[in-house]
Amino acid sequence: VRAGRFLVHGGHDRGEARPNDIAIEIEAGEAFGTGHHGTTAGCLLAIERVVKTRPVRNALDVGTGSGVLAIGIARLAHCPVLASDIDPVATRVAVQNVRLNGVAPMVEVVTAAGIEHRLFAVNGPYDLVVANILAGPLVALAPAIAQRVAPGGTVILSGLTTSQQVRVAAAYRRQGLLPAATGIIDDWVTLTFARP
Repeated sequence: VRAGRFLVHGGHDRGEARPNDIAIEIEAGEAFGTGHHGTTAGCLLAIERVVKTRPVRNALDVGTGSGVLAIGIARLAHCPVLASDIDPVATRVAVQNVRLNGVAPMVEVVTAAGIEHRLFAVNGPYDLVVANILAGPLVALAPAIAQRVAPGGTVILSGLTTSQQVRVAAAYRRQGLLPAATGIIDDWVTLTFARP
């Protein structure tokens, strides 16, 4: 799956990568995030836009699933990424994918519900926070995510449909974050916010 410079592929498609591609190898498996879903592709496109326009010195990937977004950030921004998921199976898969893609020195994977664990505070605040989860958890996590993003930082949210967009966007605007971009792929929305 191509999303901007990113090419997300399985092992059988390694030869498809072009010289300027940022190739991410992810096998379809037990964790969400092979690049085929509109939310994953939307996040990758938003990550590419953000990294082109502002420095990203560290990042947080909430609900990492397969680790595809954390890997993409590390490969493109060359910065440390903290990747978390509530599901220990997902974090096990993410660790494997991080190693497979050669970004283990940059990506730390942790199993955690929410983002209250002390590790989130120690590694933050973050220039970029990405959360590709469901609309309900996105709304519930709005205050915590807003607290973790650095001044001048960016938040990318996905996992919501066009019918859920207004509710999720309102939750983040209430936290003082400013809408910066909206992308829609197959009725799946990716929202980008900036912290002043």
